[in-house]
Amino acid sequence: MKLLNFAILKFTFCLIIGILLSKFIDINVVLSFVICVALFIITSVLYFVFKKNKSPVSVFGVAVYFTLIAFGNFIAIANEDLHNQNHFFNFLDENQQEKTITFRVSELLKPNAFSQRYYVEILKIDHNKTEGKVLINIEKDSLKTFLPIDGIYLTKLPLVEVNAPLNPDQFSYKNYLEKQQVHYQLYAKKTTIKLLKDETHTLSGYAANFRNLINQKLNAYHYTNDQLSIINALILGQRQHITKDLYDSYTNAGAIHILAVSGLHVGIILLILNLLFKPIERLKHGKTVKTLILLVLLWTYALIAGGSASIIRATTMFSIVAVGMNLKRPTNIYNTLAISVFVLLLIKPNFLYDVGFQLSYAAVIAIVSFQPILQRIWTPKYKLPNLLWQTLTVTVAAQFGIIPISLYYFHQFPSLFWLSNLVVIPLLGLILGLGLLVIVLALLNSLPSFLANLFGTIINWMNQFFGWIANQERFLILDIPFTILQVVVSYLLIFSIYKLFTVKHYKWLRLSLIFIIGLQVTYIFNTIETKGDKFMVFHKNRTTLIGKQHNNKLALFSSLKAAERNTIIRSYTVKNALTVSKSDSISSLYKLKNQHLLVVDSLGVFNVKNIKIDYVLLTQSPKLNLTRLIDSLKPKTIIADGNNYKSYIKRWSKTCKKQKLPLYQTGKTGAFILEY
Repeated sequence: MKLLNFAILKFTFCLIIGILLSKFIDINVVLSFVICVALFIITSVLYFVFKKNKSPVSVFGVAVYFTLIAFGNFIAIANEDLHNQNHFFNFLDENQQEKTITFRVSELLKPNAFSQRYYVEILKIDHNKTEGKVLINIEKDSLKTFLPIDGIYLTKLPLVEVNAPLNPDQFSYKNYLEKQQVHYQLYAKKTTIKLLKDETHTLSGYAANFRNLINQKLNAYHYTNDQLSIINALILGQRQHITKDLYDSYTNAGAIHILAVSGLHVGIILLILNLLFKPIERLKHGKTVKTLILLVLLWTYALIAGGSASIIRATTMFSIVAVGMNLKRPTNIYNTLAISVFVLLLIKPNFLYDVGFQLSYAAVIAIVSFQPILQRIWTPKYKLPNLLWQTLTVTVAAQFGIIPISLYYFHQFPSLFWLSNLVVIPLLGLILGLGLLVIVLALLNSLPSFLANLFGTIINWMNQFFGWIANQERFLILDIPFTILQVVVSYLLIFSIYKLFTVKHYKWLRLSLIFIIGLQVTYIFNTIETKGDKFMVFHKNRTTLIGKQHNNKLALFSSLKAAERNTIIRSYTVKNALTVSKSDSISSLYKLKNQHLLVVDSLGVFNVKNIKIDYVLLTQSPKLNLTRLIDSLKPKTIIADGNNYKSYIKRWSKTCKKQKLPLYQTGKTGAFILEY
């Protein structure tokens, strides 16, 4: 019996556990490496000791699993860039003295309302060679010029740490950037950075230049901005220039995956390339040559399309498929997926936290698992109904994999997703094939106008179709609360349902019912968890936003119009499954059981008699003598929200320090939350 008889699925699962543990176990790289080596030695000894015995195989197996978990933990910790001695973080001063920073532009990001944004690599701090990635925000100008990829610049601007959100249950851009190995950012104008070199030296730079060349060629055919942005997203993997309205249309129609080059796109391109190069098989060693050509072209396309997590994942997976398909090697789709996950996580463990990465694998696993089951429900006699039925079953099957993750991250469900995919997926191969043909002919200066116009018209039809789907608002379910515990229970339920249909055993029916009850229990648990009373002063610049929560209901007080629809409030209420009332005007006094909170606004009035004031909220920059207020009311805490001048808050801070009284600033510490 072979002792080392373990599926790649188990290896991958252990690697994932190790990577996840790195977020909860605080150990350094050296200790993690020592543990890894020690477990490897123990495993090797167990192999030679027990290799002729059958009974202790499980002991060796457990040792292998623990070794892989330790290895996953080690590569995750070693991949953390702050552990690198050459990281620019090690060359910064605590007193924030001015430093000369040299950086290279590595990636163009989607701009926000105020800035163009890029990832840049820090090459030098003063004269010290460094490594590390930073987010740079360049103030927008009227010229709309972009920094070239691989361009090297010099600046003396301070590096600023990325701040955590100041309100509860908001999206944490800080956490998101940390998963991209970005901990600092720069705020700059074009005049505060100096170009040193504008030369291409990296593969990313060459890919960016090639994409720019394609766009220059396409511009000659007078495509609109919306058409060009969709062509760039659909074929070149660049979504930075899609307008918010157009992006929202695809999102609300449940078709955003069309705009992210992933497994669907790479699979279609592999089929097209496989068909084009089929004649090579007639040559001696033709299949081997053809396979090598396919791999080179797939990875060249992955590079041109930007090399995102979804593209790399899909290209890795379909590279393995291409090898098996052309060399007639038997492949198991689950093993293929596991191998691609294993390889990608070895290279970059942080891929595990990428939402696109999670959704892609969840969708593919669900399709290969559930689509055959759904397809057996009906067998159409004719080709067109059969094609539509297969598309529908693929679309519905994918939802089994992605719904829990989508609800957790996005809290919405587009119920017309099936219609979007039923129309577009059968045509996507044609659209991609036509798009690649248009690009190749444009590069050769041989693109006929009628073909360019035809492709532009198809893109317009697709945009209009998804816009129409997105406008059916009653079919878009928003603000669905969903926790990580519910994600876990949902996947256990989906797995048990799959086993019930494949194995048809009573135990899987029993487990399915148990997980359904478990899902209901999580909702009850969430309701119980929200019980109690809270008083909150949210942080919002130039606005006062107060919330008073009783169990699962939230009362709002604000001068902001329709405050209940504000992003801050929506995020908090959705995450905590709360119902929110229409906002009311701000009161001057709030009773919090046995405590009282006084609101002092721009009028500066604080004449309160016969009431013990425990907290004072200063808002709207009141002109008052804070020392006299403290002596008169003797509160426990002073609160200053985001609706105050910074100069006033600075002065109040000095006064409170003299009076030895805490000043709570929502702009620094975050929302003030009082449970009572």
